[in-house]
Amino acid sequence: MIFVDNGNITDPSINLAIEEYILTNFKEANMYLLFYVNKPSIIIGKNQNTIEEINTDYVEENNLHVVRRLSGGGAVYHDMGNLNFSFISEDDGNSFSDFRTFTAPVVTALQQMGVPAELSGRNDLQANGYKISGNAQFASRGRMFSHGTLMLDSELENVVSALNVSDEKIRSKGIKSIRSRVANINDFLENKISMDTFKETLLHHLFEGDNAFERYTLTDEDWKHIMEISENRYRNWNWNYGKSPNYDVKKSKKFAAGMVDVRFKVQKGMITDTSIYGDFFGTGDVKDIEARLNGTKYEPQAIADTLEDVDTQTYFGPIAKEDILALLY
Repeated sequence: MIFVDNGNITDPSINLAIEEYILTNFKEANMYLLFYVNKPSIIIGKNQNTIEEINTDYVEENNLHVVRRLSGGGAVYHDMGNLNFSFISEDDGNSFSDFRTFTAPVVTALQQMGVPAELSGRNDLQANGYKISGNAQFASRGRMFSHGTLMLDSELENVVSALNVSDEKIRSKGIKSIRSRVANINDFLENKISMDTFKETLLHHLFEGDNAFERYTLTDEDWKHIMEISENRYRNWNWNYGKSPNYDVKKSKKFAAGMVDVRFKVQKGMITDTSIYGDFFGTGDVKDIEARLNGTKYEPQAIADTLEDVDTQTYFGPIAKEDILALLY
């Protein structure tokens, strides 16, 4: 495993571009590890409706960056008290949705530091029942990354203020508020530590005490391509926000594998302008499903016939096809 130094960049549009660049261009090692800290920002999951996930007034008043990432999952708040880690590797066909494999070394490292960390649910790390980390994944062309947050000393009230969390999500977790279930890692340490100390300590544990592990410093040529990716994708309004379409039909449900929200128009009995949102994890692009549904008669058998040869779990993760069909009609 090789550690890639991001040069202490705190711009989320650049850090996500670094991650994508490593994914598509670095293949010499079995695995790369990237750390980055972002200035106050909201990072939106690939399949989410940005406008509905953020508190627009708060975002504008506090000049927060809003950037969409490549991976699925839910929206998260980042600030200078949150460390992001990303393991970038080959996709062996079994690694996607296997969060335990990638979070296990982080959990062990935190435990060695004195934090009672454990993997909880599909993709969270918790300590004594409080969420301290959320994780997501992305796979493409035989490569993947599994990345997550580590809230060391985040402004937790801002986490609540910056995001719009649906009532259904809150009810599904059996809690009265999001604030009641998140905590900082420093809350569990005998002596609070700085972000720089946290990064070096975590690296020491992840590389099993080897202080001579390999670090890669990005070259001028690397930075040239990274900045191109940042400009073309992560600073692009259409990527980060896109257009929220008008719709006649809205169907949404919170499954164990995530929220699925489908919207479309019905014109002369036919489905048009389909948009699919959610915080589910899948390797396929839901635009394929949207395209298939457009032009389909809005009735159960026609929808079932349209999706008959589609492996819906490729797009929505472990949600049964019959559940998707029931949601659609």
